[in-house]
Amino acid sequence: MITALADGRLLAEKTGSTPVQVVALHGWGRTGADFGTIVDGLNALSIHLPGFGITPEPSAVWGSEDYANDLVEVLREIGPVVIVGHSFGGRVAVRLAAQHPELVKGLVLTGVPLLRLQAAPKAAASYRLIRWLARRGLVSQKTLEAQKHKHGSADYRNASGVMRDIMVRVVGEDYRDDLARITAPVRMVWGERDTAAPADAGRAASELIPGARFRTVAGAGHLLEGDLAVEVAQELHEMLQEVAS
Repeated sequence: MITALADGRLLAEKTGSTPVQVVALHGWGRTGADFGTIVDGLNALSIHLPGFGITPEPSAVWGSEDYANDLVEVLREIGPVVIVGHSFGGRVAVRLAAQHPELVKGLVLTGVPLLRLQAAPKAAASYRLIRWLARRGLVSQKTLEAQKHKHGSADYRNASGVMRDIMVRVVGEDYRDDLARITAPVRMVWGERDTAAPADAGRAASELIPGARFRTVAGAGHLLEGDLAVEVAQELHEMLQEVAS
């Protein structure tokens, strides 16, 4: 069931009744519907983050901290909850847990790009040349845009306007300070074959969070499906029991 939050500014999939136990935050290019099986039987809100699904996009170029701040009003209304975050949604969850600890009982994270263990690959020489020429007005913006589309990731190609700028901003963010500030219990479960947020980087991030637990799911990838979805649901139920005790 779709429900409106924050005077209609946010939309979410509502399961169960009240009080809300869980808030779920989806990945880039995804929607709150990803958590259907994971929150089944729980009192949960699976948010459609601004710019995804049926929620309008932001009017400015947001970072993950802006997305987190946009949820504060909702969390204050429903009380502290367990947050389950996948990929981009996990970035937002980390910001919330670090900066508003009174609103977060616990975190369950999966496939969240929080640390880069290696330097970002250098852009192709052809793209760097076109970018250099565009800055000097020697080639058109249309030509530059074609090169961006050719060399960008699938997420970059599928985004446009403000959402493309948001994606570029978020990819460059650093979470190290926020990870160290988290006081809520944290469970991290990763797909062994996740290429969007490699498991070794997830494990390294877990070592920066006091008391965090990390494990991998054999054969699983990045998306919330199959065995990974089952294991995330299990971690979520165990987290709810942990914070209730």
